[in-house]
Amino acid sequence: QVQVMESGGGLVQAGGSLRLSCVASGRMFSVNAMGWYRQAPGKQREWVAISASDGTLNYVDSVKGRFTISRDNAKNTVFLQMNSLKPEDTAVYYCHADIRDGYGYTTYWGQGTQVTVSS
Repeated sequence: QVQVMESGGGLVQAGGSLRLSCVASGRMFSVNAMGWYRQAPGKQREWVAISASDGTLNYVDSVKGRFTISRDNAKNTVFLQMNSLKPEDTAVYYCHADIRDGYGYTTYWGQGTQVTVSS
């Protein structure tokens, strides 16, 4: 069974920084893409950033230049460095990992970590 777990959320003032981590563990053959979504109160879940298996990185326009996604493939871990945080970045951040398991490729989600940016 595969588990995905995030950590690193918290409360920070506008302009501050946070670093989120996400690790995938359990029975898996390989990990394809890993990335981050977020969901603010009363809003739909929004894609934030992705690290593809070929090394390609992509970001939603609203975080470009402020957020950086990186990955440690040996540890099945993905990070999201968030700088120059704004109150509108406040959300629950969810990690996903696209994993080749015994059933083919399956997307697994973490339970989320709260990020709150005060003005």
